[in-house]
Amino acid sequence: MAFSKIWYTVALGLLLPFAYAHTDFFTSIGHMTDLINTEKDLVVSLKDYIKAEESKLEQIKKWAEKLDQLTDTATKDPEGFLGHPVNAFKLMKRLNTEWGELESLVLKDMSDGFISNMTIQRQFFPNDEDQTGAAKALLRLQDTYNLDTDTLSRGNLPGVKHKSFLTAEDCFELGKIAYTEADYYHTELWMEQALKQLDEGEVSSADKVYILDYLSYAVYQQGDLSKAMTLTKRLLELDPEHQRANGNMKYFEYIMAKEKEANKSNTDSEDQMEKESEVKKKDYLPERQKYEMLCRGEGLKMTPRRQKRLFCRYYDGNRNPRYILGPVKQEDEWDKPRIVRFLDVISDEEIETVKELAKPRLSRATVHDPETGKLTTAHYRVSKSAWLSGYESPVVSRINTRIQDLTGLDVSTAEELQVANYGVGGQYEPHFDFARKDEPDAFKELGTGNRIATWLFYMSDVSAGGATVFPEVGASVWPKKGTAVFWYNLFPSGEGDYSTRHAACPVLVGNKWVSNKWLHERGQEFRRPCTLSESE
Repeated sequence: MAFSKIWYTVALGLLLPFAYAHTDFFTSIGHMTDLINTEKDLVVSLKDYIKAEESKLEQIKKWAEKLDQLTDTATKDPEGFLGHPVNAFKLMKRLNTEWGELESLVLKDMSDGFISNMTIQRQFFPNDEDQTGAAKALLRLQDTYNLDTDTLSRGNLPGVKHKSFLTAEDCFELGKIAYTEADYYHTELWMEQALKQLDEGEVSSADKVYILDYLSYAVYQQGDLSKAMTLTKRLLELDPEHQRANGNMKYFEYIMAKEKEANKSNTDSEDQMEKESEVKKKDYLPERQKYEMLCRGEGLKMTPRRQKRLFCRYYDGNRNPRYILGPVKQEDEWDKPRIVRFLDVISDEEIETVKELAKPRLSRATVHDPETGKLTTAHYRVSKSAWLSGYESPVVSRINTRIQDLTGLDVSTAEELQVANYGVGGQYEPHFDFARKDEPDAFKELGTGNRIATWLFYMSDVSAGGATVFPEVGASVWPKKGTAVFWYNLFPSGEGDYSTRHAACPVLVGNKWVSNKWLHERGQEFRRPCTLSESE
C-alpha cells in the first residue's frame, strides 16, 4: 500500500508538468475538472497526516473533513459541479490562497508524505491571475444577467446541480479584486454584501473594520459623500483609533462644510450624478445593451409574421447520395441573415472523441489584432481552444466530410476544426468571423480568401446562458447538444454581410463545448457562384 502511494506521487509528479504546462485555468471548464482530482488527492494526503498527529491538529482535521465532503461531491460530476460559477471561483480561491495558508499552519509538524505531495502539486496550482479571472467572471455574469449580489451569494441560479454559496469572506475577496481594478461600483456591491452577511450573524474571519474601510472609500469615489461619512462613522465606532478613518472623516467634514457655505451641495450632487450617468452611457454602448438583453432572452426582433415563414424540413444535401435515403433534420433559426440548424448531426460518441483529442491541446483562445495582424489573447474572449486536422482521426475526417455534404461547400480550403471550451463566465463578445475591408491581410497567409461561411457544432447542453446572439438583427440561438448551426458570412458577390456580427454569451451555469469550421472562398467558385449585385 505504501509503495503504491509513493509510486502514485512520483508518477503524478512526472505527468503533471505535461498536463498543466498551460495557464489561465479559469478560461476552460474542461481543464478545471482536472483540478478537482488534484484537490481530492491533496485531501487524501492531508487526512493521512491528520491520523498521525490528530491530537495536535484538530483545526486541520476540521478543514480536511469539509474539503473531503466537497471534493467527493465534485469528483462525481466535475463538469456539473464547475458549471456553477460560484464553485469555480471558490476552487480558484481555495487552491490559490487557502491551501497556502494551510501549508503555513502545518509547516512545523507535517509528515513527509503530505509535504512531498503538496510540494509536487502546488507548482501546478492556479495562480493570482486565475483567481482574479474567476472573480471578474462572476462580476461579468452579475452584470450580463442582472443578478443582485444576494442572489449570486446564495447560489440561487437556474439549473444548478450543486448549489453553493459565497461566505462573507468570499464576498470581501470579490470586493477587493474589484477595488484593485478601480471598479468602485462592484466594490461597493460586494463589500455591502459581506457586511450584510456579517450583520446577519455569519461567523467569519472577515473583519468589519476592513470591509467598512474599503466600502467607505468606494462610495466616496462614486460621489456619495454623505454615505461615505456615515460608513466612516460606523468604522470609528468599531475602531476609534483607526488612523486612515480619522483622517478621512476630517477631510469629509471639511468638504461638507465648504459645500454648505457655498450652498452648492444639491447642485454638486446632481452634477456628480449626471457625470456618473454620462460615464455609464459611454461605457455601455447600444450594441452592448442589445447583446446583454439577447443573452437574457430579451429584445428578440422576430415578428409573428416573420416567424411563420420559418420552417423545419428533412434535408438531403441537395440530392447528395449519402443523404437521399437518410436525410437530416433541418430547421430555420433566422431569416436575414439566414441561419439554419441541423439536428442530430454529431453523435455523443463522436463528441467525446473530439473532446478527448482536443483537451490535451487546449490553450487560451486568441483573436486577430487588426493593427499587427498577429494572434493575441483578449479580455473579451474567455475560452480555450484547440485545432484538429482530418488526417489525425477518422472521426474528424468524417465530420469534415459531413460538413461538406450538408453545406455543399468545399472543405479542402477550410480551416481545421476548432474546438472550444468556455470557462467561468466564458464568452466571446460581438465580432465578425470574416475580414473587413480595413483588414485586407487578415487571411493572406492562408491563401484561401475570406471566410465565406461558419459551421458551429454544439457539443454540450448549457443549463443557463451561453447563447449565440446576433445584436445587429436581434437573434438568439441557444446551445443544444448534437446540433449545428450554419450561416454565410459573405454575400455571393463576396462582400461581407455585416448583419452576421455575433457573440457567444457568458455561460451562467453549466459547461459549454463547441467546435466550428470556417469555410473559405477558394474552391467555392462553382459551388456558390458570384453575383453582380453587392448585397444579393
